[in-house]
Amino acid sequence: MDSLVDGNHTAVTGFILLGLTDDPKLRVILSMVILCIYLVTVSANLSTIILIRISSQLHHPMYLFLSHLAFADIGCSSSVTPNMLVNFLMERNTISYFGCAIQLGSAAFFGTSECFLLAAMAYDRFVAICNPLLYSTKMSTQICVQLLSVAYVGGFINASSFTLSFFFFFFCGPNQVNHFFCDFAPLVKLSCSDLSIPAVVPSFSAGSVIVITVFVIVVSYTYILITILKIHSSEGRHKAFSTCTSHLTAVTLFYGTITFIYVMPKSSYSTDQNKVVSVFYLVVIPMLNPLIYSLRNKEIKSALRRELGRKIFS
Repeated sequence: MDSLVDGNHTAVTGFILLGLTDDPKLRVILSMVILCIYLVTVSANLSTIILIRISSQLHHPMYLFLSHLAFADIGCSSSVTPNMLVNFLMERNTISYFGCAIQLGSAAFFGTSECFLLAAMAYDRFVAICNPLLYSTKMSTQICVQLLSVAYVGGFINASSFTLSFFFFFFCGPNQVNHFFCDFAPLVKLSCSDLSIPAVVPSFSAGSVIVITVFVIVVSYTYILITILKIHSSEGRHKAFSTCTSHLTAVTLFYGTITFIYVMPKSSYSTDQNKVVSVFYLVVIPMLNPLIYSLRNKEIKSALRRELGRKIFS
């Protein structure tokens, strides 16, 4: 049931997700590709979490943050992918009113947490390279827990702003969401209610998160770059910079896509482009992050070989 009568209006109680395409053959192909990506995402990120937990040589703040980034990647992908896979195989892609709210809130929570985690990882690299003698003090267990708490509390606050705003919306007309998940912008277009406050609050909240985390990342890497340039030996510079390349790659991919979706003027790109970039942001990047860190990090590869060796020869 998609609607109920409320006085002179018809209140929408469910939504139809238009998805990525109407082509039946392309839907089957996309479902197989995205299923494979999702399986790799879950298995790779779970493996990263388990490896960091069981390997004593990875019990450092950087890898603690990495394990939580892997958890956020699983949550981010799982908030939209399972429903998208089911909808690929259904003629009518429906989602309930509360299901839409949960999907919107969970995607905002894990996406926001990832922003803060990437900022915390940038700060960790800043302390390790610019203040190595004070690293154990400035990145103590207590401070790491505080930074993780900020990431998850920030994620909860931002997700709450989106979810509460959604419940303030009144949907009385079309219930077709021109997206593959319940994103905020297409839901705003469907609302019949006054959007002056409900639409502005989430935009301010999300914008604040992006500005704060980008500021932390830019300042951290500015000081890192200055410190690296002061190192006289080319080998020393290369070693210092190599510890940041994985994180820089992840930051570039993540913030590049969310900038395209949430910062660029809507008139500069089409809805179809937005859908493609959203797939990359919510489905592909969570798969790429563990691959980026495992392929470019010698400590992770060494720990993986050691743990596999123990399992084989035990």
